[in-house]
Amino acid sequence: MNDRHQHRAKKSLGQNFLIDQNICRKIVDALDPGSDDIIIEIGPGQGALTEHLAEVGAQSLTAIEMDDSLADRLDEDYPDLNVVRCDALKFPWASLNNEPCKIIGNLPYNVGSKLIWDIVSQVTTLQRAVFMVQHEVALRLTSQPNSKAFGGLTAWVKNFCTTTYLFKVPPTVFRPQPKIDSAVVRFDPLPINQWPEDPEKLSGLIKILFQQRRKQISTILKKRWSPAVEAWFDQEGVNPKSRPENLTPEQFRALSKCI
Repeated sequence: MNDRHQHRAKKSLGQNFLIDQNICRKIVDALDPGSDDIIIEIGPGQGALTEHLAEVGAQSLTAIEMDDSLADRLDEDYPDLNVVRCDALKFPWASLNNEPCKIIGNLPYNVGSKLIWDIVSQVTTLQRAVFMVQHEVALRLTSQPNSKAFGGLTAWVKNFCTTTYLFKVPPTVFRPQPKIDSAVVRFDPLPINQWPEDPEKLSGLIKILFQQRRKQISTILKKRWSPAVEAWFDQEGVNPKSRPENLTPEQFRALSKCI
């Protein structure tokens, strides 16, 4: 894209523009894009990833960009690109469920977790997603139970996808440079028949438990304790004195049915 360095990054939109072509290529390659794919890019910015995605000649390429000046330039530089001018947090993700799709993006740090929470649980036709996020978030997304990094986001996402930590990205490949490292994570959806039957119940339980994650589960659930809950702990062989990070994603789902 011409004049790539002339756009002033907006802090309010969390803009940090990728300028390293090797990193861009690695991120796009991780999506494994093909000519038959429907691809959605979140926050294309100055088109660092878009440039490589456009070369694939996908069946459809859509970019979600809320900065009008950047959207104008994308329209001009990529005539075949479908530019949607909106906040990705307000995008109707379930509207993608008519056809298989792949989603990619360098997500702003301030909204990355919320976007991932929504996308993995609402896009039932997702084939793969590749997101660059804050390094700390990447570690959380790919952590295992019984670790400090395992949190509510982990428990939720892993009920819909498997997650893979791909590689770390240093601040030096951005303009302006963020103060922290980033990392790229790949999301591969679980079969739909393995998704939670009642996502709202699961979401509610996760939020209740991780709001008080340092306490024992039996203490957190004291007001919600019932014979069914007690029976679940007995059957699973889980100590009620465990803490939220000690449960597996599958156990969160099963316990949510009892609450």
